[in-house]
Amino acid sequence: MADEYQVTSLVVHCQPDIESKVTERINALAGVEVHATNDQGKLVVTVESESQKGLLDGVEAINKTPGVLSATLVYHQIEPIE
Repeated sequence: MADEYQVTSLVVHCQPDIESKVTERINALAGVEVHATNDQGKLVVTVESESQKGLLDGVEAINKTPGVLSATLVYHQIEPIE
């Protein structure tokens, strides 16, 4: 549905030795932003879209990013666009 705003947050685990490169790659994805990282390879990431497909595409792109070990959904919200 094109008249809704969707946001999801994830905890992404990546290889700690290439965390900065993984962060750079993830931040380059459309609608995706890394908000926090640590030296253990954990990242807090949000994906925003106007469709569920857009969210799923963003999560899939994160999972396919070289160096990513896992991505765990933490939160998902859908709001109507007024």
